[in-house]
Amino acid sequence: MSNAVNAARPGSPQMSNEERRVLAGTLVGTTIEWYDFFIYAQAAGIVLGPLFLAPVAQENPGLAQVIAFATIGISFLFRPLGAVVAGHLGDRIGRKKMLVFTLILMGASTSLIGVLPTYAQAGVLAPFLLILLRVLQGFSAGGEWGGAALMSVEHAPKNRRGFFGAFPQIGVPIGMILATATLWTLTTTMGPAFNEWGWRIPFLFSIVLIVVGYMIRRAVEESPVFKALQQRHKESSAPLGQLFRYNFKEVVLTALIFIANNAAGYLLIAYFATYAVKALGMDRPSVLLATTLASFGWLVFTLGGGIVSDRIGRVRTFQIGYAFLALWAIPMWFLIDTKNIVWYFVALFVMTFGLGLSYGPQSALYAEMFPAKVRYSGVSIGYALGAILGGAFAPMIAEMLMNEFKASWTIGLYIAVAAVISLVAVSLVKETKGVDLHVAEAHAEYVHDHPEEASR
Repeated sequence: MSNAVNAARPGSPQMSNEERRVLAGTLVGTTIEWYDFFIYAQAAGIVLGPLFLAPVAQENPGLAQVIAFATIGISFLFRPLGAVVAGHLGDRIGRKKMLVFTLILMGASTSLIGVLPTYAQAGVLAPFLLILLRVLQGFSAGGEWGGAALMSVEHAPKNRRGFFGAFPQIGVPIGMILATATLWTLTTTMGPAFNEWGWRIPFLFSIVLIVVGYMIRRAVEESPVFKALQQRHKESSAPLGQLFRYNFKEVVLTALIFIANNAAGYLLIAYFATYAVKALGMDRPSVLLATTLASFGWLVFTLGGGIVSDRIGRVRTFQIGYAFLALWAIPMWFLIDTKNIVWYFVALFVMTFGLGLSYGPQSALYAEMFPAKVRYSGVSIGYALGAILGGAFAPMIAEMLMNEFKASWTIGLYIAVAAVISLVAVSLVKETKGVDLHVAEAHAEYVHDHPEEASR
């Protein structure tokens, strides 16, 4: 057991300096990673279609928008590969290096998008290069989340895992806030120039974030907590065959549990603002500002979800979140369709209550579902598969539903169905709160075949 865990026993009211460094490292790292990811998602809905898919945009703007949203989903297909490779190389060169590597890879890919030639400048080479950089972004994201989640949860006191595990989670809404606020500032101050060349600025800004993130993670690298984490990662590595032999059920459940949250989250990230501006004719700066402010609800409720799960359990917290999301998914569209910016904000803010309760406890739940030997691979792969089934093509599906039925509530029905699926999946999980992460094994078969592990 690491010094960090010893330093913060369940009854301890104090948080050690080592724990603070771990939480800072997970929070800053995921914030930067997801700023990069979200800048692209939002730009895809605003400007990338006409710039990189010019011939299609001229003949069929709706189809160009669908294709632009599809490029968001392409990167998700490479997340499982990123998860597998990051785990494998982490065994050989250390996970601390992989966390820095994924941060730099994501930042570099994002920055390069900011200097890409458009279709008018390079023809078909432009969308090809854009997709290539999206693939690198997806690969990077696949290797990032599992490491950050386990870093926080496995160094937490047993009765505060939900709270600690919420820190890499709130990096997502913070990244969303940072990305949306950046776009709002630029679109407000630049006007038409934003569509011409100003869209490149938020991508290039990632260079600054790379430097900041690198310095923070290098600082964490020198701490005893990070060294203990590396040792833990070596102990938790296992062949993928073992994971799927003994924990296939857990991998499937983690994927299904994540579907609805990721789908709804990516509508918040990439679709709502585009729909409000392009379909409803609302003012873009006002919509981006309202989306930014609503994202603060996602941040607060995500942190609250982690805290609540330490009291009532992970499963119960998820159930409340998904039940609420299923009930709100359709009514919120009638508020959005009023074209009133206040009701638009209310619709999104209320939705973030369900998003937060079904996201804050995720790190803790996933870590507690897998035995130590396969935890890194299990958590990362389950998360990546859930992202493919959930958010990868959610904006594209939403756009296709609108094109087909001309009714926004059909998108709400899509999210409600996803919420029911995830609600059923999480209800099949036996409550994990309080599980001993160091000795617990998920299957009796594994203990039978590896009795030496059960005695650890």
